Amino acid sequence: MTENRLKDSTSPYLRSAAHQPINWYEWGEDAFGLAKSQDKPILLDIGAVWCHWCHVIDRESYENPAIAKIINEHFIPVKVDRDERPDVDSRYQSAISAISGQGGWPLTGFLMPDGKPFFGGTYFPPEDQGGRPGFRRILLAVADAYQNKRDDLLKTSIALAEAVAKAEAFAGAKGELDPGVIDSQISSLTQLFDLRNGGFGNAPKFPHASAVDLLFERYRQTGEKHLLAMAETTLEKMAKGGVYDQLAGGFHRYSVDERWLLPHFEKMSYDNSELLRNYLYGWQVTQNPFLKETAESIIGWVNRELSDQANGGFYASQDADYSLDDDGDYFTWTLNELRAALSPEEARVMELYYDVEAHGEMHHNPEKNVLWIARGVPEIARLLGLEESTGRLTIANAKRKLLAARIPRPTPFIDKTMYVSWNAMFVSTYFKAARVLEDELAANSGAFAQKTMDRMLRDAWSEESGFAHRIGGPALRGSLDDQVFGVLALLDAYEASLDAKYFRAAQRTMDLTIEKYGDAANGGFFDRASDAPAMGGLEVRRKPFQDSPTPSANSVAAMALTRMHAYTDDAKYFNWARKTLEAFAGIAPEYGLFAATYGLAAVLFAEHPPQVVITGAEGDAAAEALERAANDVFRLGKAVLRATPATSLEYLPVALRHALPHLPKDKASALVCSGNTCLPPTSDSEELKRLLEKGIAGIAAG
Repeated sequence: MTENRLKDSTSPYLRSAAHQPINWYEWGEDAFGLAKSQDKPILLDIGAVWCHWCHVIDRESYENPAIAKIINEHFIPVKVDRDERPDVDSRYQSAISAISGQGGWPLTGFLMPDGKPFFGGTYFPPEDQGGRPGFRRILLAVADAYQNKRDDLLKTSIALAEAVAKAEAFAGAKGELDPGVIDSQISSLTQLFDLRNGGFGNAPKFPHASAVDLLFERYRQTGEKHLLAMAETTLEKMAKGGVYDQLAGGFHRYSVDERWLLPHFEKMSYDNSELLRNYLYGWQVTQNPFLKETAESIIGWVNRELSDQANGGFYASQDADYSLDDDGDYFTWTLNELRAALSPEEARVMELYYDVEAHGEMHHNPEKNVLWIARGVPEIARLLGLEESTGRLTIANAKRKLLAARIPRPTPFIDKTMYVSWNAMFVSTYFKAARVLEDELAANSGAFAQKTMDRMLRDAWSEESGFAHRIGGPALRGSLDDQVFGVLALLDAYEASLDAKYFRAAQRTMDLTIEKYGDAANGGFFDRASDAPAMGGLEVRRKPFQDSPTPSANSVAAMALTRMHAYTDDAKYFNWARKTLEAFAGIAPEYGLFAATYGLAAVLFAEHPPQVVITGAEGDAAAEALERAANDVFRLGKAVLRATPATSLEYLPVALRHALPHLPKDKASALVCSGNTCLPPTSDSEELKRLLEKGIAGIAAG
């Protein structure tokens, strides 16, 4: 079988199409130049290696010789990996959504030779189906229109490009920074909250990690119990549902139903890093051991499956399926499969625990069951006449057996590409795990976060351009996401180690972000650097604001700037943070759930990140107790810095730097500061917790 030019691609998604009888091109000038010289429209396919329907359209259409012949004859076909080129994907998602009313993957677009789209959609079946035209018919109709109705297509493409540019300009978005935006967001979350199942809205149901963080933060401020209940219920329901891998840990991308039972089985790096943070915060706030166990289970799965433990780095994703005939078969169980893996006594317990029956939830194979926690141990013990302790031990042993029985199955592909922004998100969360959890797991999480950060600096960072988009492989230019998530990860690395190299890299990256991505006139940041080469196609200056599927890069930029200002007291960072928040203040309330990260950024900016420095000699038990107390308290943006007599003061926050020399020399102390104000030092762990929970503003008011 001959292979096309995608065989040499660094993207596993593109390489998976190397055997197709289509003359595919990667995104770039070669494809655009050929389209212009041959006067052909471009067929654009955007997808991802983890995307089930992308593989379906590959098999049904792109591997079909008759359809491939039409494509090769009438089009210049271009295939794009959305994880590798989020800048291309975001622009064409906006355009195709305007045409078809929906976005997603696979994205199928038809473009003029200059890259402007004039028609498109998502998945198309190969032949007419259910009253919808098939892909073959669409291809021939588009080819005919390009030859015979060129002027109409040209007008459509120009109008569409203008519409996308207008939408991305955020007209009317600017406004006064109003803390009331948080009120409107909390109101929106409350209205959307699913009282029965947790989460927000109806099916399909996605996790919204920033929204849960915002609920925890608002509860900390106000003590409103219903906000805590919303957050805790959501986390419990998700972790008990089929959207969570009950055997190995880690979350699938989303749930098809509103009960979190039937997932789309792919597992994404960015979902699991953000949800891990949710469960760590949840443990801090509630001391609910189930939330802690879930956090530890996520880390266990990531360490085993989604990371390079030897060298540092987090992989991108795990596929839903191992073949096109499979739909979650690796993760699901028939009743006979479960019974074959367990003793009769264990099977009786697990059938009740996971609701495994002869007829399951999977449409393609009705015998297959998604595992979810249907009953608690007390109920199962009562039904079977067991001691609760026996039930718990049986479940633990049976889970190990089921996982061992699952491992030999054909395993869905893991994309070992390492993207900087997603790695930075995990680095930040692993550093948080090192502070919030205990014992060996905490120590290992911190060590692995630092190992990954060092690899990112070594392999994907430069003084001239900041972060690239990918760790390793051919150079791939970084985006705004890579820079701002990278700054937060570097600051977290500095706070964990007080190694100045991390702070210097963070400040340099922040300065480059302002210089190359910032909109000095209107505030906010563009997703591509000002010196990035022409993208081709939709040359739209775009400011990412919505949380989908990752936290908004502009909101994250505001958080990074606020934290940088807390360290340096440089007005430049304060002013850019304010300008960035103001750039979207007029529309943030409209986005509600999808602007929760903006709400978090606004809170952090208004309240100033709290900073704690713990002094005392290395190994001092009193200092370690103070550090544990400081880490136990949930506070958004909190920095806990462990200083010893040998610590350099150069990059400590300004207020701490000035106050530190005056602390008692003969005993461990903790100093809490916010902005330019510090509270009197304390050596009492409980007092330190009280100071952090109440905050400087609260103490001043009380």
